[in-house]
Amino acid sequence: MIGDQDVGGVHVKYLYHCPRQLWLYARGFRPEATNATVQLGEAVHDTSYRRAHPIDLGAARLDDLDGQLWVHEIKSSSRPTPADEAQVVHYCYRLRTVGVDTQGGILHYPKTRRTHRMPYQPDWDERARTDIASVRDTVAQPTCPPRLSRTRCRGCSYFDYCWSQ
Repeated sequence: MIGDQDVGGVHVKYLYHCPRQLWLYARGFRPEATNATVQLGEAVHDTSYRRAHPIDLGAARLDDLDGQLWVHEIKSSSRPTPADEAQVVHYCYRLRTVGVDTQGGILHYPKTRRTHRMPYQPDWDERARTDIASVRDTVAQPTCPPRLSRTRCRGCSYFDYCWSQ
């Protein structure tokens, strides 16, 4: 069973992206290491914003927290997604639970040289708690959730696993 403190940003991202991916990830299935798309994303991350200092909150590891308490996340995609935004909300919630009053988050998209600023909103704490509960419910399911439509899976590191049957 996964506890509230064990839920990290990747769990939340996968919850929004694909419950099946979350369920498999929580059970230790990690094909990301051999996936070209993931490797490209890691390269973009490693070569962008070199001044960033990762913050380790246990299960949650965010890319950077600046001196004005803005959470920074570097993404390899070209535009914000609900999963990206939920991840920032989760990190802000985690920081607030340990006494760091974040200003919000800034998503960085180096591929398109864009940023997306998300000022902290009062409803974020409840949203994060709801996401944590949803992660826990998904992970606790005795069987793997169904796969999404094939078109939604394009580029996913779990694609071969889900669609090789």
